[in-house]
Amino acid sequence: MVDFQVYDENNAPEEARPQLEAAKRRMGFVTTLNGVMAESPELLAGYNALAELFGKSSLPGPAKHVVWITASVENGCEYCVAAHSTLALRARVPEQVVAALRAGKTLDDTRLEAARRLTQAMVAQRGWVNDTEIEAFLAAGYARRHVLDIVLGIGMKTLSNYTNHIAHTPLDPAWQDQEWSRDHARV
Repeated sequence: MVDFQVYDENNAPEEARPQLEAAKRRMGFVTTLNGVMAESPELLAGYNALAELFGKSSLPGPAKHVVWITASVENGCEYCVAAHSTLALRARVPEQVVAALRAGKTLDDTRLEAARRLTQAMVAQRGWVNDTEIEAFLAAGYARRHVLDIVLGIGMKTLSNYTNHIAHTPLDPAWQDQEWSRDHARV
């Protein structure tokens, strides 16, 4: 196994330090994901830029959490499922919604279920979703813009999910309570 270093704001490559310092101010700590990404300051900057843009997107807040968790479950990313489950719960996404997302199960909320289904289909089918799937999403009350917002969220998660797969990123203590294993989910 290739060993990737987990940097912090003091020992990271010089170009990555401002990104890590900003992450520490935002989160209160430098996540191990950001620490691993610091090896490539461009990856770290790209990931953080996508995260900021997705956060500003028109997709409603709970649906953003659905995208993050669903894409991470579909990609089997143990780190991101734990991290985004924690963040969703902190944002007051109902526990039963988070549990269903982690298990890859249908949501009772029809709007959130539409976001889950489209996200899952996009990731599983590498973007080749048919018009029927998009029309079902739109019929749930979303706009065409939201379809593209989901693409943005999936792009963000692809960067982190793949980084975590390659680097075997250790789970931060902040995410431990929501530890997740792809062996126990439908992937």
